[in-house]
Amino acid sequence: MPADGDAMAAFYDEDGALSLTRVRLIDESLRGLGLEGRLRAETFYPRSWNNRDWRTGEVMFDMVFGPSAEAKYGAPYLLAHRGDLHQALASIVPAEIIRLDHRFVGVEPVAGGVRLGFANGASVEADAVIGADGVHSVLKKILFGEDTLNVTGRIAYRTTYPAALLDGFAMDECAKWWGEDRHIVMYYVKPDRSEVYFVTSQPEPEFGLESWSAEGDVDVLRAAFEGFHPTVQRVLAACPSVHKRVLVDREPLERWGDGRAVLLGDAAHPMTPYMAQGAAMAIEDAAVLSRCLEGVDRDGVAAALGRYQATRQERTSRIQLTSRQNAWGKGATETDWVYGYNAWTAPLATVP
Repeated sequence: MPADGDAMAAFYDEDGALSLTRVRLIDESLRGLGLEGRLRAETFYPRSWNNRDWRTGEVMFDMVFGPSAEAKYGAPYLLAHRGDLHQALASIVPAEIIRLDHRFVGVEPVAGGVRLGFANGASVEADAVIGADGVHSVLKKILFGEDTLNVTGRIAYRTTYPAALLDGFAMDECAKWWGEDRHIVMYYVKPDRSEVYFVTSQPEPEFGLESWSAEGDVDVLRAAFEGFHPTVQRVLAACPSVHKRVLVDREPLERWGDGRAVLLGDAAHPMTPYMAQGAAMAIEDAAVLSRCLEGVDRDGVAAALGRYQATRQERTSRIQLTSRQNAWGKGATETDWVYGYNAWTAPLATVP
């Protein structure tokens, strides 16, 4: 426990990594972390997100990004490989605050804080615990019990592969091809357009395995998008392999925490990926949480966590339910309420 009175938080994630750290306010999101240059160098900067008809290729809505959106919202829209973003964030985390092989199994209140228990027999005390452990959050189950996960009956095929396999064919920078009951989103994830990413959504109710590593059958995928525009056919024809994952979400939670324990990210508000906002909401959560904890001593931790929940809940619930509709970008779409939000300057809720 820290001796200087700052709040000490224990963060753990769904891979079983535990981090003990003092929470400090970072005043400019990824810029404040010193990552803007790295991310600009490693990611793709698209002109727009095109929404196209699956058969004709007609543009249904062109969601313009690029310099005009950056000027409007104060930050660029970048398309990144998930691994590149993870590595960038991990690069600034001091190694000494990470403890691997700590599978969280229980928490109990102690004087002035909480005690966390782990499957390896270890325990640790902290002023607060933040569960960032995904849709199957152990902390959520401990706090609120089991509930019903909304299994959508749809699955996502996804992959990245070298753009060289397209043999010179240039696809859109970023496009969502809307079918009658399925879609595919395709874009580049490297600044030199050397790597292609795509993700689909289609009905496959018989598949229920939740895994990031389950492999899919490329031929089944291609058959599912037979009849789509030649651009889609070309991208799928070049694809060497895919993974598949069932799509799930939950109803918005009434509460995210209890006392000195609170949820963050998918643990609090899992959502379908149709607005590409799942990771963004977790990063916003973290920014707001750090603001609420800034300068707070041990006695103020529970109130700070309550303020964090009250600040974030309306926005994340709205995005959960909007994403579930899967109509974002299908026609004229008002985007300012999503991209114009700044987690570092948004008003913090007032709570009793």
